Order: sequence, then C-alpha cells, then structure tokens
Amino acid sequence: MGFAGAMMVAMVADALLGWPNRLFARIGHPVTWLGRLIAVLDARWNRETDASSLRRAAGIAAALFVIALAAGIGWIVQYVIPLSWAGMVLLGLLAWPFVAFRSLYDHVAAVRDPLRAGDIGAARKKVAMIVGRDPNQLDEAGIARAAIESLAENASDGVVAPVFWGVLLGLPGIIGYKAVNTLDSMIGHRTARHRAFGWAAARIDDIANFVPARLTGLLFVALAGSARRSDAMSCIRVDARHHRSINAGWPEAAMAGALGVRLCGPRSYGGETADEPWLNATARDPAAIDITRALETYVGAMFALTLLLVVLAIV
Repeated sequence: MGFAGAMMVAMVADALLGWPNRLFARIGHPVTWLGRLIAVLDARWNRETDASSLRRAAGIAAALFVIALAAGIGWIVQYVIPLSWAGMVLLGLLAWPFVAFRSLYDHVAAVRDPLRAGDIGAARKKVAMIVGRDPNQLDEAGIARAAIESLAENASDGVVAPVFWGVLLGLPGIIGYKAVNTLDSMIGHRTARHRAFGWAAARIDDIANFVPARLTGLLFVALAGSARRSDAMSCIRVDARHHRSINAGWPEAAMAGALGVRLCGPRSYGGETADEPWLNATARDPAAIDITRALETYVGAMFALTLLLVVLAIV
C-alpha cells in the first residue's frame, strides 16, 4: 500500500469529515500548535534592536528548529507503526489533519454564497478571512477574483504539496511540509519586522512548493475541459512567470485560463496599492458564478489526485 495509500486515506478522511468543530474546540489543530511555537520564537528571537544579519541568522535557526521538530515527531510516530495494510491506514488517519481539502472548499464557498445573493458586505467579511487585501476596496469582481486566487494557490499549499511530501516521505514529510508552510505564512513576509527574520522561511517554502505548484497547475489544466484546456496551458506559459511568486503563478494562471477570466492585477494592502500584473489580462472579470466553476474545477482536480494516489498505491 505504501505512503501513497496512506495519503489516499488522508484525502478521503478529510473529504468526508473535514476537521470537526467539536474537535477543534477541544484540542485545536496541529497547525495551530505549530503556529504557537513559531509565535514564541518570533517574539523571543526576532529582536528589533539586533542587526539585520543577526536577525536573519536567528530566522534560519528558528525555521530549521521548527521543521526538524515537526518532522522528527512524525518520524518517531511512523517508526513505531507496523509496515502493514492496517499500519498504512493508521498513518493516513494521522496525516489527515494536515490536508485541507474540505476546509478550503468550505471557506471559498462561504464567500460565494453571500456574493451570489447580492450581499456584498457579508461577502467582504468572508473573503477577508482568506486573503490579506483590503476588503472594503473590493467590488463583486474583486471579491470573486480574491476568492478564486486563494482557492488556486491554496489548492497547492494546502492539499497537493502536503500530499506530495507525504507520498515521498510519509508522516515526517507531510508534517515537516506543514511546518514549512506555516512558517512562511506567519513570518515569511517582506515587512520591516520579518524581512530578515523570515528570509529563510520564505526561501524554504519556495523550494518545498516548486514541484507541487506545477503539478497543481497541470491538474487544473486537465480538468479545464476540452474547450478551455489549451487556454489554461497557454496562460501558464505566458503569464505564470510574471506572478510575484515563482510558484503561485502556475495554479492561478491555470485557473484563470480554465475559467476564461482575468486574475491578480492591482490590489490594496493596508492602504497601499500593489501593482501586480494581470493573469489572462484580456479576459473578462470574474463574477460569483465563476467561484462555483472554480470550486468544481478544484474538486475535480483533487479527486483526480486521489485517483492518482490509488494507482500509485496499487503499483
């Protein structure tokens, strides 16, 4: 059965159950545990009075410590689990919290529903939970664009990448990757506080997501349908490299081409405008219905990934 079978179990468990609210209320979530550790290290090791070089060194140490601790715990747990069919099922259930298949769908659908009903205010509140841009500046097209971009990027970061590393390395791979991704989301920013301290977190995340982001883009191309498949692939070839991220451009460009809409472009953060390039610039702006189409593409791609895991497990 192998690690591919274990990741298949994790995908199915998450698709069916998500992460139950009652369980979250009782014990939280493993990613929030990692977040607390990172927050402590950020508070104690990222001293604003230190020189930039020292803060970068402290950030490297913090990133390596968190990743090694997370992967090490995964290795210890995996070591004591028998290499049997039942053991791989257990391994998959332990990997389940690190796959965000259902929660990503739910968060994006929560933006679509009020937007489809014409409640811009409620849609802005929901989209503010998944993106960092100023929600009050967003109209219907801006809200739809933000939701679709978040779905495309996080399909890679939240599902494909953890599964990819889980297939390669098992529990240490998937937990270690989530440590990398959580580090990047918390400290891998180009702000005055984290430009030096978060440098290592951002670079490691770029490396860890390089292959998964491209795999996610190709999955979206495959699920685009015959009428739009060539457009999705063309958008990757032409526009992905212009994205601010070396990785996020692949799934976002693929989704833009698959839906026939334009994504990215200028947006506002904290009152300042970021002049980002467009993906699929000559296409129309997205609307609420396009979030539904994006969710359908996402679900199809994730089921295709699960079928691929089945094949790998059998082989």
